Amino acid sequence: MRTAPRRASARWAAVGSPLHLALLACTFALAGYAGVRLLAGDRFGVALWFVGAALLHDLVLLPLYAALDRGVVRAFDAAGHRERVMYVRVPAALSALLLLVWFPLISGRADRRYRNATGLPADGFLGRWLLITAVLFAGSALLLVRRRCLRTRLRGASKDRPPTVH
Repeated sequence: MRTAPRRASARWAAVGSPLHLALLACTFALAGYAGVRLLAGDRFGVALWFVGAALLHDLVLLPLYAALDRGVVRAFDAAGHRERVMYVRVPAALSALLLLVWFPLISGRADRRYRNATGLPADGFLGRWLLITAVLFAGSALLLVRRRCLRTRLRGASKDRPPTVH
């Protein structure tokens, strides 16, 4: 049995395009530069931080948010509305990302350091994060309602149309 000859584009599918590889290399270079520049003089601390972050993510956070996602999917499956899972996943993921980035300020653990570095008070980050989270979920709910209204309107318009004669 003969196999079809491999195209040049199939060869790049495994590793990505040259532009993709160049952008990936630039991203790693920028991340390495930022890591060395921001945490200069403490190579052991940097290595410990990267290893700790990887272990924390892989052993604690990944199973946690996978279990939460599985619970959300099961709840929507039980209600017969699995297609609505994304209206919860997207705002939850964005809110979790904001929490991850701003956790020291949201939790109040970096008050003194933030005030010394910027001269601004560090209070209010928890309230702002909660407000942004509420807006994300409210916007997602509005999109869901809008999509359901459009779908209902389109169904009603198709029922009123006379059948076409062939």
